[in-house]
Amino acid sequence: RIQVLIIGWMFAAFIEGAAGFGTPAALAAPLLIGLGFPPLAAAMVALILNSVPVSFGAVGTPVFGAMSTLSTDLGALGVDAGAFTMALTGTVGTIHFVVGTFIPFMAIMLLTKVFGKERSFKPALQAFPFAIFAGLCFTVPYYLISLTLGPELPSLVGALIGLVLVVFAAKKGFLMPKTVWDFDEKSKWEKSWLSTSDTGNTGEAKMSLLKAWTPYILIAVILVITRIPTLPLKAFLNGLVITFPTFFGINQAYVLKWAYLPGTIPFMLVALFTHFLHGMNGEQVKAAWKQSFKQVSGAAIALFAGIAMVQLMLNSGINSSGLASMLAVMAQFLADISGNAYVFVAPFIGVLGAFMSGSNTVSNILFSSLQFQTASLLDMPEVLIVALQVVGGAIGNMVCINNVVAVCATVGVIGMEGQLIKRNAIPMVIYSLAAGGLVAILIAMGVNPMPI
Repeated sequence: RIQVLIIGWMFAAFIEGAAGFGTPAALAAPLLIGLGFPPLAAAMVALILNSVPVSFGAVGTPVFGAMSTLSTDLGALGVDAGAFTMALTGTVGTIHFVVGTFIPFMAIMLLTKVFGKERSFKPALQAFPFAIFAGLCFTVPYYLISLTLGPELPSLVGALIGLVLVVFAAKKGFLMPKTVWDFDEKSKWEKSWLSTSDTGNTGEAKMSLLKAWTPYILIAVILVITRIPTLPLKAFLNGLVITFPTFFGINQAYVLKWAYLPGTIPFMLVALFTHFLHGMNGEQVKAAWKQSFKQVSGAAIALFAGIAMVQLMLNSGINSSGLASMLAVMAQFLADISGNAYVFVAPFIGVLGAFMSGSNTVSNILFSSLQFQTASLLDMPEVLIVALQVVGGAIGNMVCINNVVAVCATVGVIGMEGQLIKRNAIPMVIYSLAAGGLVAILIAMGVNPMPI
Protein backbone atom coordinates (compact mmCIF):
# COMPACT_ATOMS: atom_id res chain seq x y z
CA ARG A 1 0.00 0.00 0.00
CA ILE A 2 2.79 2.43 0.89
CA GLN A 3 4.83 1.38 -2.15
CA VAL A 4 1.87 2.31 -4.35
CA LEU A 5 1.82 5.80 -2.85
CA ILE A 6 5.55 6.41 -3.22
CA ILE A 7 6.00 4.99 -6.72
CA GLY A 8 2.57 5.08 -8.36
CA TRP A 9 1.51 8.43 -6.88
CA MET A 10 4.57 10.56 -6.10
CA PHE A 11 7.24 9.32 -8.49
CA ALA A 12 4.79 8.98 -11.38
CA ALA A 13 3.42 12.48 -10.68
CA PHE A 14 6.93 13.90 -11.01
CA ILE A 15 7.47 12.08 -14.32
CA GLU A 16 4.06 13.36 -15.49
CA GLY A 17 5.03 16.91 -14.60
CA ALA A 18 8.23 16.60 -16.60
CA ALA A 19 7.27 14.40 -19.56
CA GLY A 20 3.59 13.38 -19.65
CA PHE A 21 2.01 11.65 -22.66
CA GLY A 22 1.64 8.19 -21.06
CA THR A 23 5.21 7.97 -19.76
CA PRO A 24 4.47 7.87 -15.97
CA ALA A 25 2.22 4.81 -15.90
CA ALA A 26 4.50 2.93 -18.29
CA LEU A 27 7.45 3.64 -15.94
CA ALA A 28 5.71 3.13 -12.59
CA ALA A 29 4.04 -0.21 -13.41
CA PRO A 30 7.29 -2.16 -14.06
CA LEU A 31 8.79 -0.72 -10.86
CA LEU A 32 5.80 -2.01 -8.89
CA ILE A 33 6.16 -5.43 -10.54
CA GLY A 34 9.77 -5.48 -9.38
CA LEU A 35 8.46 -5.03 -5.82
CA GLY A 36 6.21 -8.08 -6.13
CA PHE A 37 2.96 -6.69 -7.55
CA PRO A 38 0.91 -8.78 -9.99
CA PRO A 39 1.41 -7.17 -13.43
CA LEU A 40 -2.31 -6.49 -13.86
CA ALA A 41 -2.52 -4.85 -10.41
CA ALA A 42 0.50 -2.69 -11.18
CA ALA A 43 -1.06 -1.56 -14.46
CA MET A 44 -4.40 -0.75 -12.79
CA VAL A 45 -3.07 1.43 -9.96
CA ALA A 46 -0.51 3.15 -12.20
CA LEU A 47 -3.29 4.27 -14.55
CA ILE A 48 -5.66 5.38 -11.76
CA LEU A 49 -2.98 7.45 -10.05
CA ASN A 50 -1.87 9.04 -13.31
CA SER A 51 -4.83 11.43 -13.33
CA VAL A 52 -4.48 14.36 -10.92
CA PRO A 53 -1.01 15.42 -12.20
CA VAL A 54 -2.04 15.21 -15.85
CA SER A 55 -3.74 18.62 -16.08
CA PHE A 56 -0.32 20.22 -15.59
CA GLY A 57 1.65 17.40 -17.17
CA ALA A 58 4.57 18.00 -19.52
CA VAL A 59 5.07 21.38 -17.80
CA GLY A 60 1.54 22.64 -18.40
CA THR A 61 1.01 21.47 -21.98
CA PRO A 62 -2.71 20.55 -21.50
CA VAL A 63 -3.55 24.06 -20.24
CA PHE A 64 -1.61 25.68 -23.07
CA GLY A 65 -3.46 23.39 -25.47
CA ALA A 66 -6.76 24.66 -24.12
CA MET A 67 -5.65 28.28 -24.36
CA SER A 68 -4.47 27.83 -27.96
CA THR A 69 -8.08 27.30 -29.06
CA LEU A 70 -9.62 29.92 -26.77
CA SER A 71 -7.72 32.86 -28.23
CA THR A 72 -10.48 33.58 -30.76
CA ASP A 73 -13.26 33.46 -28.13
CA LEU A 74 -11.31 35.59 -25.66
CA GLY A 75 -10.19 38.07 -28.31
CA ALA A 76 -13.77 38.61 -29.49
CA LEU A 77 -14.76 39.50 -25.92
CA GLY A 78 -11.69 41.63 -25.22
CA VAL A 79 -10.52 39.33 -22.43
CA ASP A 80 -6.85 39.22 -21.46
CA ALA A 81 -5.56 35.72 -22.31
CA GLY A 82 -2.83 35.82 -19.65
CA ALA A 83 -5.30 36.62 -16.88
CA PHE A 84 -7.67 33.90 -18.11
CA THR A 85 -4.79 31.38 -18.14
CA MET A 86 -3.97 32.13 -14.50
CA ALA A 87 -7.65 31.96 -13.49
CA LEU A 88 -8.04 28.66 -15.34
CA THR A 89 -4.88 27.24 -13.79
CA GLY A 90 -5.98 28.18 -10.29
CA THR A 91 -9.46 26.74 -10.82
CA VAL A 92 -8.11 23.45 -12.16
CA GLY A 93 -5.74 23.28 -9.19
CA THR A 94 -8.64 23.91 -6.80
CA ILE A 95 -10.80 21.12 -8.24
CA HIS A 96 -7.95 18.61 -8.14
CA PHE A 97 -7.00 19.72 -4.63
CA VAL A 98 -10.49 19.13 -3.24
CA VAL A 99 -11.31 15.92 -5.12
CA GLY A 100 -7.94 14.52 -6.20
CA THR A 101 -6.61 14.25 -2.65
CA PHE A 102 -8.76 11.12 -2.27
CA ILE A 103 -7.51 9.39 -5.43
CA PRO A 104 -4.60 7.56 -3.71
CA PHE A 105 -7.03 6.07 -1.19
CA MET A 106 -9.40 5.09 -4.00
CA ALA A 107 -6.57 3.30 -5.82
CA ILE A 108 -5.63 1.37 -2.68
CA MET A 109 -9.28 0.41 -2.14
CA LEU A 110 -9.48 -1.15 -5.59
CA LEU A 111 -6.09 -2.80 -5.12
CA THR A 112 -7.05 -4.59 -1.89
CA LYS A 113 -10.57 -5.44 -3.07
CA VAL A 114 -9.59 -6.89 -6.46
CA PHE A 115 -6.11 -8.31 -5.79
CA GLY A 116 -5.91 -8.83 -2.02
CA LYS A 117 -6.02 -12.17 -0.22
CA GLU A 118 -9.17 -11.13 1.62
CA ARG A 119 -10.75 -9.38 -1.40
CA SER A 120 -11.80 -6.70 1.09
CA PHE A 121 -11.70 -2.93 1.58
CA LYS A 122 -10.55 -3.41 5.19
CA PRO A 123 -6.77 -3.31 4.45
CA ALA A 124 -7.34 -0.08 2.52
CA LEU A 125 -9.20 1.49 5.45
CA GLN A 126 -6.20 0.71 7.67
CA ALA A 127 -4.06 2.79 5.30
CA PHE A 128 -6.59 5.65 5.06
CA PRO A 129 -4.66 8.16 7.26
CA PHE A 130 -1.39 7.71 5.36
CA ALA A 131 -3.16 7.68 1.97
CA ILE A 132 -4.84 11.02 2.70
CA PHE A 133 -1.56 12.39 4.05
CA ALA A 134 0.19 11.32 0.82
CA GLY A 135 -2.61 12.89 -1.19
CA LEU A 136 -2.23 16.19 0.64
CA CYS A 137 1.59 16.14 0.39
CA PHE A 138 1.14 16.44 -3.36
CA THR A 139 -2.11 18.39 -3.78
CA VAL A 140 -1.33 21.18 -1.28
CA PRO A 141 1.86 22.43 -3.01
CA TYR A 142 0.22 21.60 -6.35
CA TYR A 143 -2.72 23.86 -5.45
CA LEU A 144 -0.60 26.71 -4.09
CA ILE A 145 1.70 26.71 -7.12
CA SER A 146 -1.29 26.67 -9.50
CA LEU A 147 -2.58 29.85 -7.82
CA THR A 148 0.71 31.71 -8.00
CA LEU A 149 3.12 30.50 -10.70
CA GLY A 150 0.98 29.24 -13.57
CA PRO A 151 0.49 25.85 -15.25
CA GLU A 152 4.10 24.77 -15.83
CA LEU A 153 5.15 23.83 -12.30
CA PRO A 154 2.29 22.45 -10.12
CA SER A 155 2.80 18.77 -10.99
CA LEU A 156 6.58 18.89 -11.31
CA VAL A 157 7.42 20.82 -8.14
CA GLY A 158 4.41 19.54 -6.19
CA ALA A 159 5.57 15.97 -6.76
CA LEU A 160 9.16 16.76 -5.75
CA ILE A 161 7.99 18.30 -2.48
CA GLY A 162 5.48 15.52 -1.87
CA LEU A 163 7.99 12.76 -2.61
CA VAL A 164 10.41 14.07 0.01
CA LEU A 165 7.64 14.44 2.62
CA VAL A 166 6.08 11.02 2.01
CA VAL A 167 9.39 9.12 2.02
CA PHE A 168 10.46 10.92 5.22
CA ALA A 169 7.10 10.18 6.89
CA ALA A 170 7.26 6.51 5.86
CA LYS A 171 10.76 6.15 7.32
CA LYS A 172 9.60 7.72 10.59
CA GLY A 173 6.45 5.57 10.71
CA PHE A 174 4.16 8.62 10.71
CA LEU A 175 0.50 7.57 10.23
CA MET A 176 1.69 4.21 8.87
CA PRO A 177 -0.71 1.22 9.04
CA LYS A 178 -0.08 -0.99 12.07
CA THR A 179 -0.03 -4.15 9.97
CA VAL A 180 1.94 -5.02 6.85
CA TRP A 181 -0.27 -5.97 3.89
CA ASP A 182 0.87 -8.11 0.99
CA PHE A 183 -0.54 -10.12 -1.89
CA ASP A 184 -1.25 -13.83 -1.65
CA GLU A 185 1.38 -16.34 -2.74
CA LYS A 186 2.16 -16.07 -6.44
CA SER A 187 0.99 -19.64 -7.00
CA LYS A 188 -2.51 -18.56 -5.96
CA TRP A 189 -2.74 -15.56 -8.31
CA GLU A 190 -5.28 -15.72 -11.09
CA LYS A 191 -3.76 -16.49 -14.48
CA SER A 192 -5.11 -13.21 -15.90
CA TRP A 193 -3.02 -11.24 -13.38
CA LEU A 194 0.25 -12.58 -14.77
CA SER A 195 2.45 -11.34 -17.58
CA THR A 196 2.46 -13.34 -20.79
CA SER A 197 6.04 -12.24 -21.49
CA ASP A 198 9.31 -12.17 -19.58
CA THR A 199 9.53 -8.83 -17.79
CA GLY A 200 13.20 -9.39 -17.00
CA ASN A 201 15.16 -8.92 -13.81
CA THR A 202 16.28 -5.80 -12.05
CA GLY A 203 19.81 -5.02 -13.20
CA GLU A 204 22.67 -3.67 -11.14
CA ALA A 205 22.74 0.12 -10.81
CA LYS A 206 25.43 1.65 -13.01
CA MET A 207 25.26 5.22 -11.71
CA SER A 208 24.68 7.04 -8.46
CA LEU A 209 21.23 8.17 -7.40
CA LEU A 210 22.28 11.83 -7.60
CA LYS A 211 23.61 11.39 -11.13
CA ALA A 212 20.39 9.70 -12.22
CA TRP A 213 18.26 12.49 -10.72
CA THR A 214 20.42 15.42 -11.92
CA PRO A 215 18.60 15.94 -15.28
CA TYR A 216 15.23 16.09 -13.50
CA ILE A 217 16.55 18.47 -10.85
CA LEU A 218 17.98 20.72 -13.57
CA ILE A 219 14.64 20.74 -15.41
CA ALA A 220 12.81 21.76 -12.23
CA VAL A 221 15.32 24.49 -11.33
CA ILE A 222 15.44 25.99 -14.84
CA LEU A 223 11.65 25.95 -15.08
CA VAL A 224 11.31 27.78 -11.78
CA ILE A 225 13.81 30.54 -12.61
CA THR A 226 12.37 31.07 -16.10
CA ARG A 227 8.72 31.18 -14.96
CA ILE A 228 8.85 33.56 -11.99
CA PRO A 229 7.55 36.95 -13.27
CA THR A 230 9.83 39.01 -11.02
CA LEU A 231 12.98 37.52 -12.57
CA PRO A 232 14.24 39.00 -15.88
CA LEU A 233 14.60 35.65 -17.67
CA LYS A 234 10.87 35.26 -18.29
CA ALA A 235 10.55 38.57 -20.14
CA PHE A 236 13.77 37.93 -22.06
CA LEU A 237 12.70 34.49 -23.31
CA ASN A 238 9.22 35.78 -24.21
CA GLY A 239 10.89 38.44 -26.35
CA LEU A 240 12.63 35.87 -28.57
CA VAL A 241 9.96 35.19 -31.19
CA ILE A 242 9.43 34.14 -34.80
CA THR A 243 6.45 35.85 -36.47
CA PHE A 244 4.43 34.38 -39.33
CA PRO A 245 2.31 37.27 -40.73
CA THR A 246 0.25 35.15 -43.15
CA PHE A 247 -0.57 31.54 -43.91
CA PHE A 248 -1.27 30.52 -47.53
CA GLY A 249 -2.49 34.02 -48.32
CA ILE A 250 -4.82 34.18 -45.31
CA ASN A 251 -4.28 37.19 -43.07
CA GLN A 252 -3.89 35.15 -39.89
CA ALA A 253 -0.72 36.03 -37.98
CA TYR A 254 1.04 33.62 -35.64
CA VAL A 255 3.82 34.40 -33.17
CA LEU A 256 6.07 31.52 -32.07
CA LYS A 257 7.77 32.11 -28.71
CA TRP A 258 10.34 29.41 -29.43
CA ALA A 259 12.68 30.13 -26.51
CA TYR A 260 9.87 30.13 -23.91
CA LEU A 261 8.53 26.76 -25.02
CA PRO A 262 9.38 24.13 -22.37
CA GLY A 263 10.48 21.80 -25.16
CA THR A 264 13.30 24.22 -26.01
CA ILE A 265 14.29 25.46 -22.56
CA PRO A 266 14.77 23.45 -20.43
CA PHE A 267 14.13 20.08 -22.13
CA MET A 268 16.35 20.34 -25.22
CA LEU A 269 19.00 22.14 -23.20
CA VAL A 270 19.07 19.52 -20.43
CA ALA A 271 18.87 16.65 -22.93
CA LEU A 272 22.00 17.87 -24.70
CA PHE A 273 23.81 18.31 -21.37
CA THR A 274 22.76 14.84 -20.18
CA HIS A 275 24.64 13.20 -23.06
CA PHE A 276 27.89 14.45 -21.50
CA LEU A 277 26.78 14.02 -17.87
CA HIS A 278 26.08 10.31 -18.37
CA GLY A 279 29.05 9.76 -20.66
CA MET A 280 26.89 8.40 -23.48
CA ASN A 281 28.53 7.25 -26.71
CA GLY A 282 27.19 7.95 -30.19
CA GLU A 283 25.13 4.77 -30.41
CA GLN A 284 23.50 5.39 -27.03
CA VAL A 285 22.64 8.98 -27.96
CA LYS A 286 21.15 7.82 -31.26
CA ALA A 287 19.10 5.11 -29.53
CA ALA A 288 17.80 7.56 -26.91
CA TRP A 289 16.66 10.13 -29.49
CA LYS A 290 15.13 7.39 -31.67
CA GLN A 291 13.15 6.02 -28.72
CA SER A 292 12.01 9.52 -27.76
CA PHE A 293 10.70 10.30 -31.25
CA LYS A 294 8.97 6.92 -31.37
CA GLN A 295 7.30 7.58 -28.02
CA VAL A 296 5.87 10.98 -28.95
CA SER A 297 5.03 10.25 -32.59
CA GLY A 298 1.59 8.81 -31.87
CA ALA A 299 0.55 11.78 -29.74
CA ALA A 300 2.08 14.20 -32.26
CA ILE A 301 -0.01 12.83 -35.14
CA ALA A 302 -3.21 13.18 -33.10
CA LEU A 303 -2.11 16.63 -31.96
CA PHE A 304 -1.44 17.97 -35.46
CA ALA A 305 -4.70 16.55 -36.82
CA GLY A 306 -6.66 17.80 -33.82
CA ILE A 307 -5.31 21.35 -34.12
CA ALA A 308 -6.12 21.45 -37.83
CA MET A 309 -9.66 20.17 -37.26
CA VAL A 310 -10.36 22.61 -34.42
CA GLN A 311 -9.10 25.57 -36.45
CA LEU A 312 -11.49 24.60 -39.24
CA MET A 313 -14.34 24.34 -36.73
CA LEU A 314 -13.45 27.64 -35.10
CA ASN A 315 -13.32 29.51 -38.40
CA SER A 316 -16.30 27.78 -40.02
CA GLY A 317 -18.43 30.75 -38.97
CA ILE A 318 -16.66 32.87 -41.59
CA ASN A 319 -18.85 32.02 -44.57
CA SER A 320 -20.97 33.75 -47.20
CA SER A 321 -24.15 32.04 -45.99
CA GLY A 322 -24.12 33.72 -42.60
CA LEU A 323 -24.28 30.38 -40.79
CA ALA A 324 -22.97 29.93 -37.26
CA SER A 325 -19.72 28.04 -36.74
CA MET A 326 -19.80 24.30 -36.12
CA LEU A 327 -18.74 24.81 -32.50
CA ALA A 328 -21.50 27.37 -31.94
CA VAL A 329 -24.12 24.93 -33.26
CA MET A 330 -22.79 22.10 -31.08
CA ALA A 331 -22.66 24.40 -28.04
CA GLN A 332 -26.27 25.46 -28.57
CA PHE A 333 -27.35 21.81 -28.79
CA LEU A 334 -25.57 20.90 -25.54
CA ALA A 335 -27.01 23.94 -23.78
CA ASP A 336 -30.53 23.06 -24.91
CA ILE A 337 -30.47 19.43 -23.77
CA SER A 338 -28.55 19.76 -20.49
CA GLY A 339 -29.40 23.15 -19.00
CA ASN A 340 -28.06 23.65 -15.47
CA ALA A 341 -26.99 20.00 -15.33
CA TYR A 342 -24.22 20.81 -17.80
CA VAL A 343 -21.68 20.95 -14.95
CA PHE A 344 -22.00 17.15 -14.78
CA VAL A 345 -21.73 16.78 -18.56
CA ALA A 346 -18.63 18.96 -19.02
CA PRO A 347 -16.06 16.68 -17.33
CA PHE A 348 -17.26 13.66 -19.30
CA ILE A 349 -16.67 15.56 -22.55
CA GLY A 350 -13.07 15.96 -21.40
CA VAL A 351 -12.92 12.25 -20.54
CA LEU A 352 -14.30 11.35 -23.97
CA GLY A 353 -11.69 13.48 -25.71
CA ALA A 354 -8.84 11.83 -23.80
CA PHE A 355 -10.32 8.36 -24.30
CA MET A 356 -10.49 8.83 -28.07
CA SER A 357 -7.32 10.83 -28.70
CA GLY A 358 -5.03 9.45 -26.02
CA SER A 359 -4.14 12.84 -24.59
CA ASN A 360 -5.47 15.47 -22.20
CA THR A 361 -3.83 18.08 -24.43
CA VAL A 362 -5.62 16.90 -27.58
CA SER A 363 -8.90 16.64 -25.65
CA ASN A 364 -8.51 20.26 -24.55
CA ILE A 365 -7.69 21.39 -28.08
CA LEU A 366 -10.76 19.60 -29.40
CA PHE A 367 -13.31 20.71 -26.84
CA SER A 368 -12.20 23.79 -24.84
CA SER A 369 -13.82 26.28 -27.21
CA LEU A 370 -17.00 24.18 -27.26
CA GLN A 371 -17.10 24.20 -23.45
CA PHE A 372 -16.45 27.97 -23.36
CA GLN A 373 -19.27 28.74 -25.78
CA THR A 374 -21.70 26.39 -24.05
CA ALA A 375 -20.96 28.04 -20.71
CA SER A 376 -21.64 31.46 -22.26
CA LEU A 377 -25.00 30.30 -23.62
CA LEU A 378 -25.98 28.90 -20.21
CA ASP A 379 -24.74 32.04 -18.42
CA MET A 380 -22.28 29.96 -16.40
CA PRO A 381 -18.76 31.13 -15.46
CA GLU A 382 -16.71 30.19 -18.51
CA VAL A 383 -13.52 29.57 -16.57
CA LEU A 384 -15.23 27.03 -14.30
CA ILE A 385 -16.62 25.03 -17.23
CA VAL A 386 -13.34 25.10 -19.17
CA ALA A 387 -11.64 23.96 -15.95
CA LEU A 388 -13.97 20.94 -15.91
CA GLN A 389 -12.82 20.20 -19.46
CA VAL A 390 -9.16 20.27 -18.39
CA VAL A 391 -9.89 18.17 -15.29
CA GLY A 392 -12.03 15.72 -17.28
CA GLY A 393 -9.27 15.25 -19.84
CA ALA A 394 -6.90 14.36 -17.00
CA ILE A 395 -9.37 11.93 -15.45
CA GLY A 396 -9.76 10.30 -18.87
CA ASN A 397 -6.14 9.12 -18.65
CA MET A 398 -7.38 6.31 -16.39
CA VAL A 399 -9.25 4.75 -19.31
CA CYS A 400 -7.42 6.33 -22.25
CA ILE A 401 -6.94 3.64 -24.92
CA ASN A 402 -3.40 4.72 -25.80
CA ASN A 403 -2.22 4.64 -22.19
CA VAL A 404 -3.97 1.37 -21.37
CA VAL A 405 -2.48 -0.36 -24.41
CA ALA A 406 0.99 1.06 -23.65
CA VAL A 407 0.94 -0.05 -20.00
CA CYS A 408 -0.43 -3.50 -20.85
CA ALA A 409 2.31 -3.96 -23.43
CA THR A 410 4.95 -2.77 -20.95
CA VAL A 411 3.95 -5.22 -18.20
CA GLY A 412 3.01 -8.04 -20.57
CA VAL A 413 -0.72 -8.41 -19.89
CA ILE A 414 -1.78 -8.25 -23.52
CA GLY A 415 -5.49 -8.86 -24.00
CA MET A 416 -6.52 -7.47 -20.59
CA GLU A 417 -7.10 -3.93 -21.84
CA GLY A 418 -10.90 -4.24 -21.69
CA GLN A 419 -10.84 -5.50 -18.11
CA LEU A 420 -8.57 -2.63 -17.05
CA ILE A 421 -10.80 -0.03 -18.68
CA LYS A 422 -13.87 -1.56 -17.01
CA ARG A 423 -12.28 -1.46 -13.55
CA ASN A 424 -10.80 1.99 -13.95
CA ALA A 425 -14.15 3.32 -15.15
CA ILE A 426 -15.33 3.18 -11.51
CA PRO A 427 -12.92 5.83 -10.12
CA MET A 428 -13.21 7.74 -13.41
CA VAL A 429 -16.98 8.16 -13.02
CA ILE A 430 -16.74 8.98 -9.30
CA TYR A 431 -14.02 11.58 -9.88
CA SER A 432 -15.91 13.20 -12.78
CA LEU A 433 -19.19 13.44 -10.87
CA ALA A 434 -17.41 14.81 -7.79
CA ALA A 435 -15.67 17.47 -9.89
CA GLY A 436 -19.00 18.45 -11.47
CA GLY A 437 -20.64 18.56 -8.04
CA LEU A 438 -17.91 20.83 -6.67
CA VAL A 439 -18.32 23.27 -9.56
CA ALA A 440 -22.11 23.21 -9.10
CA ILE A 441 -21.58 24.25 -5.47
CA LEU A 442 -19.17 27.02 -6.50
CA ILE A 443 -21.68 28.36 -9.05
CA ALA A 444 -24.47 28.25 -6.45
CA MET A 445 -22.22 30.27 -4.12
CA GLY A 446 -21.70 32.88 -6.85
CA VAL A 447 -18.00 32.08 -7.35
CA ASN A 448 -16.56 33.29 -10.66
CA PRO A 449 -12.74 33.47 -10.77
CA MET A 450 -12.78 35.40 -14.08
CA PRO A 451 -15.96 37.41 -14.79
CA ILE A 452 -16.40 38.05 -18.53
